[in-house]
Amino acid sequence: MMSTLGGLQRYFRVILLLVALTLLLLAGFLHTDLELLIPLFGGQAKGPPVTNIMFLKTHKTASSTVLNILYRFAETHNLSVALPAGRHVHLGYPWFFLARYVEGVASQQRFNIMCNHLRFNLPEVQKVMPNDTFYFSILRNPVFQLESSFIYYKAYAPAFQRAPSLDAFLASPQTFYNDSHLLRDVYAKNNMWFDFGFNPNAPAEEGYMRARIAEVEQRFQLVLIAEHLDESLVLLRRRLRWALDDVVAFRLNSRSARSVTRLAPETRERAQRWCALDWRLYQHFNRSLWGQLRAELGPRRLRGEVARLRARRRELAVLCLQDGGAPQNRTQIHDPGLRPYQPGAVDILGYNLRPGLDNRTQRVCQRLVTPELQYMAHLYSLQFPEKPPKKIPRGAY
Repeated sequence: MMSTLGGLQRYFRVILLLVALTLLLLAGFLHTDLELLIPLFGGQAKGPPVTNIMFLKTHKTASSTVLNILYRFAETHNLSVALPAGRHVHLGYPWFFLARYVEGVASQQRFNIMCNHLRFNLPEVQKVMPNDTFYFSILRNPVFQLESSFIYYKAYAPAFQRAPSLDAFLASPQTFYNDSHLLRDVYAKNNMWFDFGFNPNAPAEEGYMRARIAEVEQRFQLVLIAEHLDESLVLLRRRLRWALDDVVAFRLNSRSARSVTRLAPETRERAQRWCALDWRLYQHFNRSLWGQLRAELGPRRLRGEVARLRARRRELAVLCLQDGGAPQNRTQIHDPGLRPYQPGAVDILGYNLRPGLDNRTQRVCQRLVTPELQYMAHLYSLQFPEKPPKKIPRGAY
């Protein structure tokens, strides 16, 4: 009798092992997430995907790539997006956000996703977003964020207009920067600190910085880091309980190599001092990100998850993109609807889709490469078909 029971137990273990191996093979073939199979092996289900999300879109931080991820998820799952009202393309930026800046806020109690540029103002955001909203943002090394801003906003910010180069600006910033021009010069000093709703001209005192960083930690469940975007997306996907394809993205709104300025070591040091509040914010959340990755995933699993993300991105590039998947400048992009906004002399890159794609593949690929202004206009037309369509600013076409 005992030998019969032992034989049955071994038999069932073999069956379970074969089922597990079959599911693993299917998961790889169909790009199914292994987390979805956990309940079959006695683990705990992690719950449904998170659908109420507020992303604080900071400037020149790879945030356009994250925005595309959120727009795609919203469109795929028929979720509502808190879009700028009327002809506007931002949610009141650079002024503090107000709920009235959102289209349709009077007739709709709450929205699922908020991700356009705004200056963070929690009480007003809470008028638009549900109580269980997941808050996250993204930061970039402020040295390179400032370099990008100088090129991108050269024709807009008075401080940058007057400076012949970023080197000259940082050699004597007070010669060009004027506190009274704050709303035009938000890009010229501690811009990420400003986006979180804080004073970019405040003294970099230890107690003040700690208090403001604690406020960010209390409200935002996650802060991504642009220099480690793939690792950040792995953690974001884990927190949101999303599928792999939901967070795979191509790099959007990037500049050509000729638009990037190489900075001398002394210029970098000056940028750190000039943007001391941003620098402290970045250092803190860079450490925080890696602490969370080590605690939740560990080095080996993290490497595997990042490898999966990158492999899927390569597959989609082969499937979707012409030109070997390389981003192209404005003159090389065939479809006018896929040309990103071009501010001044900056060369912002985009993509060409492969010809001859079937309808379903075309739809998936088009969403991956649609620039943010065109995508926002598309979602606006879907949500508010009775209203005049958004007009894309000149320079996008």
